[in-house]
Amino acid sequence: MKNFWVRTASSVVYVILFVGAIYAAKLLHNELLGGLILTAFLLFVTIGGTFEFYRMMRLKGVEPIAWLGYLVSATVCIYQSLQTVYMDSSDFIAVLSTVMILSGVVVMLAVPVSVMLKLWGHSENPFADVAVTVLPALYIALPMGLMAVVNEFELLMIVVIMVWVNDACAYMGGSLMGKHKLWQRHSPGKTWEGCICGLVCCVLVGVYVGPFFNPRVPFYGWIVLSLICSVIGTLGDLAESMLKRSVGVKDSGNIMPGHGGFLDRFDSLLMIMPFVMIFSSLFL
Repeated sequence: MKNFWVRTASSVVYVILFVGAIYAAKLLHNELLGGLILTAFLLFVTIGGTFEFYRMMRLKGVEPIAWLGYLVSATVCIYQSLQTVYMDSSDFIAVLSTVMILSGVVVMLAVPVSVMLKLWGHSENPFADVAVTVLPALYIALPMGLMAVVNEFELLMIVVIMVWVNDACAYMGGSLMGKHKLWQRHSPGKTWEGCICGLVCCVLVGVYVGPFFNPRVPFYGWIVLSLICSVIGTLGDLAESMLKRSVGVKDSGNIMPGHGGFLDRFDSLLMIMPFVMIFSSLFL
């Protein structure tokens, strides 16, 4: 019972911080200040997730150049977030093109710098070290920054809601009806029955709740977004489970008592956000 209340309390804090960061601009009636608050939150998660990623990789004997990785990840995240504040957000394609191109340039520059630093090192796996150094910028920082690029607070909020609904309903459906394992090797707790239950509930939320958040999106658009949140979100969850199993840990961290770390909470969104950007460019 004590663990239940700990999980509930940490969930409440998480929801307040996340939703508050998303709606900061509207709540404060100040786009610049709201953008800075959202940037600070996204940066906090990016750095925390990168720290957890590096810590897990060290368990496999990989030694990333941590200071460079943090610098690159922070630069990618901050640049994307602040560009959306200072650029004309109405020209979505221009904003997206700018942040993607320059973020890619930052990551590409980090590769030769990492290689040069490893040339004078004594690592037994120098290329693995280089790869792990820059990977968080793509796996964590880029998707987190894309949350700010989505200049539709309501769209981002409904995406978060659908991910939560998918996870909760998949867990309950799997607990009540689950018999056939989805991926025994990396995530033995997940079942096909649970995933189907999560998918159905996610589609229902998208179709019936989505229009209240953004009436401009057509009916079939909500079905597409629901499939993205459920299917791709589950893939993100499985990918993080594979990462944890490969290094022999249960949770990526312990920032949220009873829930795990940053990567445990944002694994689905990290995989979803690039697809949400495509959806946004097509339907908004």
